[in-house]
Order: sequence, then structure tokens, then C-alpha cells
Amino acid sequence: MIKRLLIANRGDIAVRIIRTCKELNIETVAIYSEIDKESLHRYLADESICIGPNNISKSYNNIDNIVYLAKKMNCDAIHPGFGFLSENVNFAKACIENDITFIGPTPNQIELMGNKSKARETMMNLNVPVVPGSKSVLKSKEEAKKLANSIGYPVMIKASSGGGGKGMRIIYNESEFSSLFDIAKSEALCSFGDDSLYMEKYIENPRHIEVQVFGDSFNNVIHLGDRDCSMQRRNQKLIEESLSTYLDDTQRQKLYDVSLALTKGINYIGAGTIEFIVDKNKNFYFIEMNTRIQVEHPVTEMITGIDLIKLQILIASKKRIPYKQEDINFRGHVIECRINAEDSNDDFKPCPGKIESIHVPGGFGVRFDTFIYPGYSIPPIYDSMLGKLICIADTRDDCISRMSRALDELIIEGITTNIDFQRDLINSSEFIDNSHHTKFIETNFIKSLNA
Repeated sequence: MIKRLLIANRGDIAVRIIRTCKELNIETVAIYSEIDKESLHRYLADESICIGPNNISKSYNNIDNIVYLAKKMNCDAIHPGFGFLSENVNFAKACIENDITFIGPTPNQIELMGNKSKARETMMNLNVPVVPGSKSVLKSKEEAKKLANSIGYPVMIKASSGGGGKGMRIIYNESEFSSLFDIAKSEALCSFGDDSLYMEKYIENPRHIEVQVFGDSFNNVIHLGDRDCSMQRRNQKLIEESLSTYLDDTQRQKLYDVSLALTKGINYIGAGTIEFIVDKNKNFYFIEMNTRIQVEHPVTEMITGIDLIKLQILIASKKRIPYKQEDINFRGHVIECRINAEDSNDDFKPCPGKIESIHVPGGFGVRFDTFIYPGYSIPPIYDSMLGKLICIADTRDDCISRMSRALDELIIEGITTNIDFQRDLINSSEFIDNSHHTKFIETNFIKSLNA
């Protein structure tokens, strides 16, 4: 079993990992950048050490420094959390080469699923439904234009090494193809150091539904249900819920069967999330697999009662998954709202600053995962997420009511947040009657607020 673990991350996920490690009697070492010296995770860990200056490439993304410190601090494992180096194949390789357990899948699996065009090709070979489009990386703009005319507009150009909406453009007609293709290519190179692109038919107004899977070293695989992440803005998730009420039981089982077949087909090890879009006819298509723990993992923890971080650590310690599929039960309904330091009235501009006071909601079925506290200053150089508010109730309607009440109770003073925006969103008629889609916020909701 792992005895001493370095957390190669910050914020709420670092705090989350430390809490599980304490319950498992695993010692923790936190790293922090100079601007993060007052961050909560460094105080909760058994030991902490500065990793470098504010520049991310010299701190949280500095593979050599992180591995060096892990060895210096006698750590036998590293947990990458999400973001930063969590899906970096070179980081996973560096850990293994230095006899450090990497809490995640193998480098080969990260590489396979990290390259979106290769992942798409693999899915097609495994008979997993994919959105019509290119079979592999686009070789040229001319080839891409021919394919777009063949499958029909609109199409979506995506970065092969992409994520978070970077290097992604929707093209509605041939006249704008050339300029948007060049923009996507340039953005992909800038963001990921790789300008390769692939193309998919753009499914208009889809739902975004993902399946949480786990695999171990003994080729056992399970799923822990699905999450509906359709409430998004510019491809960034804002609200997640489980289980999705958009699917019926037959459609849901097909989704699970495909996800398990995929996980087993690539001998996957660790936590993974298989993401699908679902069209208006309830047809689902694979879009990507994330080879890490997700921001929204508490949704699954609440509905299953299973600690996903603990399960990651057990699997990385070469233990078998301690559950069979029939052991997994889903109770009630869960919703998560991401709380960000941003101004929804000013194009969601990030709003760093000092937290003057905070009141965390409580009561039955309420959880708030965060790293902020009174007097803490939100740095201006990292993601603006402050935490996740999660509620569970017997039914979806009850869960919406509980979330609305919890958002009323959540008070963060000193900075501007999206709490009011989330309250309006959760109480919108489209969310309540489950008729929203991934573009709802941009095409409908914001316009209605400004009307």
C-alpha cells in the first residue's frame, strides 16, 4: 500500500485528495507556487514545499522539479488531480522511470486517449458509435474542405490534443471554412504544441452525457453510472447531475454496455470518464475519454456512496476493484453547481481578490468542496473555480429545491462570484423541465436575462 503521496496540484482537488489520504493513513506532501503560499492544501498536508515561481510552467507543470521533490521527500506515489499534468504522458513516464507510483492509467493509455483523433480511430475499431467525420488527423485544408462538403455543414474542427474548447471551431458554411480552419490550427499549436486537427459533423443542440468507469490491473471493469453535463457555457461545464433523466433505462443500459466494452477493450487501469453527445433522437456518439479524475466526481460519489479518490489509490496500489457491478447502487438524484470567481454581468470576467467572509450552506444532503477561507486571496493566474456545491435528494425536483436553498445560503464576500447566476440557472424553466442543451446558456438563457 502507498505510504507517502505527493499531490501535484492545488485548490479543491488537492484538499480533496489530502482528506482521503488521511483516512487511509497515507502521509501527504503538498507542493505550492510562490503565489499559492497561503493556499489551504499546504496547511492540511503533513508537509509542504514550494515548487517554484508563479509561472505555471516553472511550478505545477514542471515535471523535473515535481519528480525531484517527490524523491527528495521520500514519496512513493504522486496524485496529479485534474488539469495541469494529470493527462501528460511524459509525466506518467517520468514517475514510472523513477519508481514512483502514478495515480492514473498507463502512459500508453493516456497517449491513446489524449490524442483525440487516435481515440476516435480506436473507438471505430471497437464498434463504439462516433460522430460522422474524419477517420484520423486531417492532412490538409483541401482534404478537410472536401470532407466537410461530403458530410454536410455544420461541421466542427477540433484539436487532436485538445480540451476545454481550445482549438475548436464550428463552421456553418464553405465561405468561412478557410479562415476558421486556420484559426483552429493556430490556437491548437499555441495551446497544446500540436496543430493537428480532426473533424466531426456538428450535432446541433445536443446533450452531453458521460459515464464514470474504473478498471484494475486484473482486467476487471465497472461503471459508476452517468452524469449529465449539458449545462455549459463555451464548452465549460457549469452544472452536472446524476443520473441523467434524459435517457430511459434501455438507452442508459446501451450507454453502459458500450462504455464497459470500451474500457475492457483497451485494458484500462484507474479512473476514466467516457464522454458522449446525445442528439434529439437519443442517439449517442463517443467524443472523448478523460484519463483522470473529473472536476465533477463528487456527483458520482454522492449517488453511489463510493470514495472515488480512495478507489484510484487502491487500484494504483495493485489492488482489485473491491466491488462487482451488481454491488453498485444509485440512490436519489444529485446536482452540482460550480462556484466561480467571475462576473456574469461582464462577460464572465475572472474576479480574483481577497475573501472577506464566507458562509457555507449546511443541512441534510448538502456538500461544499472548496479551498477558500476568510482572509484568503484568490490568485489572478489560475482557474476561477472556488468550489463545488453538491446536493442530493430523493427526486430531481427535490434536489433542485435543495440546491436553490443551498445557493441562497452560500455567501462569499469580498469578490464577485457566479452564485446569483447559478441560482437563476437552476430555477430556469428549461432546466426544471429538462429541455436544455449544451448551447442553451449562450443561445437562450443569457439573452433572456438581458432582455
